[in-house]
Amino acid sequence: MSVEEIFSSKGRVKVLKVLAEKGEVNISEITRKAALNHTTAAAHLRKLCELGIVEEKRFGRIRIFRFKKEDARGWAIQSLFESFSKRVYGA
Repeated sequence: MSVEEIFSSKGRVKVLKVLAEKGEVNISEITRKAALNHTTAAAHLRKLCELGIVEEKRFGRIRIFRFKKEDARGWAIQSLFESFSKRVYGA
């Protein structure tokens, strides 16, 4: 998947933004914060996991997602979102 494909979907960008803001987060919180339904959020997360940008941890039925820090692209995307939030909020 190219950069254009990663950022071409508003839903996927919302998911990435939530991950950047929260660090590790379960799918229920992602759907709530990103204002997406479960199926849509799950599809975006599945694609991001396939790319190796995001990783999933399972604890029984609970699914936790986070940027994969070992992947340079995941780290760069998280840093991008963090830099925008710092500018907007002056943090």
